[in-house]
Formats: sequence, C-alpha cells, structure tokens
Amino acid sequence: MSETEKTRKNRSGGRREQQKLRIVPLGGLHEIGKNMTCIEYGDEMIIIDCGMSFPEVEMYGIDVVIPDFDYIAKSGKKLRGVFITHGHEDHIGAVPYFVEKFHAPIYGTPLPLGLIQTKLEEHGLRGNLIKFNAGRKMKAGKFTVQAIRTTHSIADSVCYCIDTPVGKIFHTGDFKIDYTPVDGEPIDLGKLAEIGREGVLLMMADSTNAIRQGYTKSEKVVGETLGDIIRKSDSRMIIATFSSNVHRIQKIIDNAVANGRKVAVSGRSMIKVVGLAVDLGYLRIPKNTLVDINKTKGIPDNKLVIITTGSQGEPMSALARMATNDHKAVQIKRGDQIVLSSNPIPGNEKLVANVVNRLIEKGAQVIYSDIAETHVSGHACAEELKLIHSLIKPKYFMPVHGEFRHLVAHADIARGLGMPENRIFLLENGDCLELTKRSARHIHEFTSAEGIMVDGLGVGDVGSVVMRDRHLLSESGLIVVVASVDKSGKRVLSGPDIISRGFVYVRENEDLIEQAQKVARRALNRSISTGHTDWNEMKAAVRDDLRSFIYSRTERSPVILPIFMEV
Repeated sequence: MSETEKTRKNRSGGRREQQKLRIVPLGGLHEIGKNMTCIEYGDEMIIIDCGMSFPEVEMYGIDVVIPDFDYIAKSGKKLRGVFITHGHEDHIGAVPYFVEKFHAPIYGTPLPLGLIQTKLEEHGLRGNLIKFNAGRKMKAGKFTVQAIRTTHSIADSVCYCIDTPVGKIFHTGDFKIDYTPVDGEPIDLGKLAEIGREGVLLMMADSTNAIRQGYTKSEKVVGETLGDIIRKSDSRMIIATFSSNVHRIQKIIDNAVANGRKVAVSGRSMIKVVGLAVDLGYLRIPKNTLVDINKTKGIPDNKLVIITTGSQGEPMSALARMATNDHKAVQIKRGDQIVLSSNPIPGNEKLVANVVNRLIEKGAQVIYSDIAETHVSGHACAEELKLIHSLIKPKYFMPVHGEFRHLVAHADIARGLGMPENRIFLLENGDCLELTKRSARHIHEFTSAEGIMVDGLGVGDVGSVVMRDRHLLSESGLIVVVASVDKSGKRVLSGPDIISRGFVYVRENEDLIEQAQKVARRALNRSISTGHTDWNEMKAAVRDDLRSFIYSRTERSPVILPIFMEV
C-alpha cells in the first residue's frame, strides 16, 4: 500500500536508501512542455527527454522556458545518459542549455539527434550524441534501456522500457496507435505485449488526449484530404504545417508530384528540417520537384505548392509575413488557396485567427481543420490509452505529459480498467515517486522544479521581481523624474524634469506633466529642507507624492523612477 509524505525527503545515504528507485519529474506535469524526468538508483541516474516550453502571455520578453537543472547538479549522481523519445521542441529544446552544464551522452534515433545537432551548432556547442535505433538495448550503469518503435506526429519516435534493479519501468513517450502510418512502420504492439507479459513495475504514459474519447485518426486521413484539395485546385497552393511533421510533408510532396506540381519550401525551420530529413532518408523528393522559393514567379499557379511554417500564427513566421506583405518571395493574391494543416496550440488561437483574417482580406481561400480534415493529433485518445494499459499491465501507474485535467482523466481511465486507487500516482514537477519491488511512495515537494526563463543570452537571470516590473510597465507605463541636486547647499539646481514612456502622450497632456513637475519639486524641496538628504529617502518622498497625484488625476499607477544627480 502506498504512503504519502508531505515533507521534504531526508536524502541521507545508506544501504537501505540505495535499494529504492526514484522517479523525479522536472517538467511535463501540470503543463504541456519542457518534458524531463530523472530516474535514479543508488548513485546513478538517467534522464528521459530534455525539453522546453514557450512562454506564457504574461512572460514579457521571455524567449523560452526550460527545466531547472539544479537537482541534477546537486544530487551528486553519476549521470549515465539522456534518452530522447522524439524530436519535438518540448522534448529536445533544452538540450543546448543542458550541454552547457553537463557532459553526459545523449541517446536518440537519427532524426531527433540530427535536430539536436543543428541546435548545438547554432549555440556553438558540441555534444556527445549517440545513435540509438528502435529495437536496440543500451546498458547505462545499473539501467538497461530498450527503445521500441512507436507512432507520433514526427518520424523516428520511440518509447522506452527500462530494466532497473527493482523492476521494469515503461515510458510511452508521445504516441498514438496508427495502423496506417505514412512510413509504413506501425507501433510495435507485439513487443509491448511481450514486455507486459514479462511484468512492468511502473508505467508513465502520455496523457495529452486522455480527455478525448475514441481513437485518434490516422495520418493517412490527412494525406487523403490534402490530396483531394490539391487535385481539385487550379490555384497556387500554400500549405502551412509544423516543420517537424516530416510524414505530412512527405504526403504533401507526394500529392504535389501526382498532380504535376513543383514544390517550394519557405521558413527557416522548414528549410532546415527538410534538408536534414532528405539527408537522413526520411523524405523522398523526386528529382526536379523542389524549386527555390525565390525562383517561383515563372511557375504557373496551378503547377506550384508552397510548404511553409506559420501554422500557429507566429508573428515572424513565413505565413504571417506573407499575410502582411513582408515576405520577400511570396505575395498573397486573390485566388490563392491556403491550407492550415494543424490545430492551434492552446493560447495561439488569436494569433492564428489574425493571420487567417488577413489572408482572407487579400482574397485568398483559407482551409483549416474546422472546414476539412487537414490535421490529426499525434497523441492517443482514451481507447488507445486503454489498449496500452491492457498490453503493459503495470503494477503502478503515473500519468505524464499533460495539464492537471489530462492527468486526472488518464488516472480515471486506469481506475476504470480496474487499477487500485493506491497504485495510481498524480505527481507535480519536483515531486518524487520512490519505488521498491513491493511498494511505492509519493514524496511531495522533493526538489525545486520551477521553470527557468531564458531571455536572449540570459538563462535564469530573469526572476519573479523582474517579471513583476515588466508586468507593471506593460499595464501603466513608466515615468522618470530627473533632477540635479546640491546636497551640501541643500537646493535643487535643475529639474525635476518628467520623462514619460507608455503612460500618456506628453504633447497632448502638457498640463498634467507640468502639474506633476510641481508636485515632484515640492516633495524634493520638502525633503531637502527637513534635512532628509539620503538619496533613498528623497526618492521615496518624490515617488510617494507623485504616485498619489497621478492616481488622483488618472486612476493609473505607472512605474515611477526618480533619478537624482549630485552636483
């Protein structure tokens, strides 16, 4: 029977401690993104995935969010390797930041390793990347890791069966059960059944679509839909999709060739991934099919398909630049047929809607998933999850990869299949699941696992205080009060002058600014005359008086920054 401990675990060593296996998620729980899970036994550790997430709306100026690596650095464990399940950003995006700190080998199938290599080169780094194909086993200290072929929305996806001293751990990675995948390589259900018969101590499984009933449709459906659209169209076709979805790109190319069309590729990430996929043999493009995006003007509209990035409405993406006439090679014109072969990621709906509206305003016909089956998910729905549970038959279960509602829904699926309540564990990032051959225990708040914000070259140097200031600046703007002060003579030599940014337009509010200057001057003179010549006290006096005045006149609370120079 499981136990719950709500206090931080004492990490003292000892023989008994080494007989326990620890599962410590540093990302991917109560969220979609920055997936990273530590598996440790004794003084050894392996890691599953090393992903990033995109910033939330209120994270102003933040580029990406990555997991907190402090637990790995402080644990003193011998890191035996990082095992990558597939090449999506939420599973590999933090690898460059990880490689800067640690020198462990990174194992993966060829496509994710190729994508990682590109990332490392962009950061000026070198990593120890080791090819680990599906069907192979790899010894990593006390762990033996086996990669098993699975199906997802990117090629070369695997799940892992990990032999540990206390039993087998099975991690599904991101998956769906596609019996008709584009590459003809379905998920290896026979191998999963064999693993289940051998006995699995713990299963960690993708929960993204646990709230959806039924089955996820095959990628074949999208291929057929895109084929129908291309075949019936006499217009120039522009198809936006995820650059990582190599299988879908292959179907677009196949359908273009079948209908006598040339193919051009637009968007930096799309160009990189297509080039990499061709080199690795994941994309097969007939000779003379691919043309340079800058050399398409002479090609008749009904003989061209453009594959582009921007299906999520990203402001700087190729499709968004087309919509605003900022693309160097492609200008949208009346009659263009544009297909969004994706669903908006939660939070991106407005961005996508804006791009769609701009495209329609230019006379283009826009087709998206609400109109036709131009996209299917890469994640398993409820019935597929039931099948995985029935094949693996784990003793304990820990839902992963999902927001809290997804994890709860997946736990409900396990209960519905007869798994006892005390064998299902809903963890948060930073918790620990401690396992022996006969028991499991959930340890709350085992380690810190807050997301680390990356802003330009700064990693982790932007914290809650800075984000609070950025939030305040975004809401009400900034007022800078500048003055020169002779503290020895106790007088103001010049100013105070008021500089406003994001608060009011100065030329249209000259009276307000003049009144604010008088308030600041009175506060400054009062502070000096009463002998309060400490800079902090003077600034506080000006800030307090000015804040009250501004609020009484505008009911706004801008950030007020006094700057005094001693002369």
